Amino acid sequence: MSQDFYKKILDNNKKWVESKLDADPEFFKRLENGQKPPLLWIGCADSRVPANEIIGTQPGEVFVHRNIANMVVHTDMNMLSVLDFAVNALKIEHIIVCGHYGCGGVKAAMENQSIGLIDNWVRHIKDVYKMHKEELEKIDDTKQRWDRFVELNVVEQVFDLAETSIVQNAWKNKQNLTVHGWAYGVGTGIVNDLGVNMSNNDELDEVYKLNF
Repeated sequence: MSQDFYKKILDNNKKWVESKLDADPEFFKRLENGQKPPLLWIGCADSRVPANEIIGTQPGEVFVHRNIANMVVHTDMNMLSVLDFAVNALKIEHIIVCGHYGCGGVKAAMENQSIGLIDNWVRHIKDVYKMHKEELEKIDDTKQRWDRFVELNVVEQVFDLAETSIVQNAWKNKQNLTVHGWAYGVGTGIVNDLGVNMSNNDELDEVYKLNF
């Protein structure tokens, strides 16, 4: 990061504060009093996919977790901690898993090139490819296969969320909680609702259903 860019982002912060206060002098005072977002966003760390901007929300309205390729890994204590706080403390009502077309992590999982430590993370994405290999390998066009892999990865992460004890326990307690799957078009700005929406564990295989 150049010094000019570093100075620019600090200056941008001051301008942003000024613009917010000009429009609403109490804006930051209200945020200081706490948060009650209705939504948890699990998205990719890609810099082109800013959660708040995509859906036109303000600070305080979206609780966010991001990682490479918007994965829900059951041994990821960071993700699980965010999920637990969002569901049990903030009482969010919606979780959106948002992937994006052109995802580099998903592309890496289609290939065999070692790229370093991240290979171990990409392995989880490769598991999704293996699950849907028959469908994906019927798609001759590489770009179309990549796009479909992005969508299938989101669908599997929605199911992985529903399989967690955190989400299932919320449903057992009649908490209003729905999990959704989206894919975002970086080149269009449009969200594709993939039509995978879960508000109970009825769609889970019996082996994943927990008795509390």
